[in-house]
Amino acid sequence: MSDKKNLSNQQWKEQLTEEQYEVCRNKGTEPPFSGEYVNTKDSGTYRCLCCGNALFHSDNKFDSGTGWPSFWEPIGKESVSNEEDLSRNMVRTEVICKHCDSHLGHVFEDGPQPTGLRYCINSVAIKLEKDEDS
Repeated sequence: MSDKKNLSNQQWKEQLTEEQYEVCRNKGTEPPFSGEYVNTKDSGTYRCLCCGNALFHSDNKFDSGTGWPSFWEPIGKESVSNEEDLSRNMVRTEVICKHCDSHLGHVFEDGPQPTGLRYCINSVAIKLEKDEDS
């Protein structure tokens, strides 16, 4: 993967839909159970919508019942970074694409083993690249 994408706000607005821009660049969230990948069972790699960075593999996806695609582990340490999020009068951990700084969702400590983590990710911020045999 190349260096981070350093686009201006105007360039992001031209590249993304209004909803994608709101979630990925303004740290918004899509309504629960509305996203394309909530119930997807296809095998493949989930990539950042904005830059194509590989984020999560379908083998690490699980049904959390929360209304957003959930994963127990990212592909690797080069995939995502975490930042403290104090918005909405809560303390949460934001998940960000490590290559373009797009907001993806949040990570919580109530997921399944082996990590005990639940990466709760907005469908609108990711794109599934299906395995060839899917």
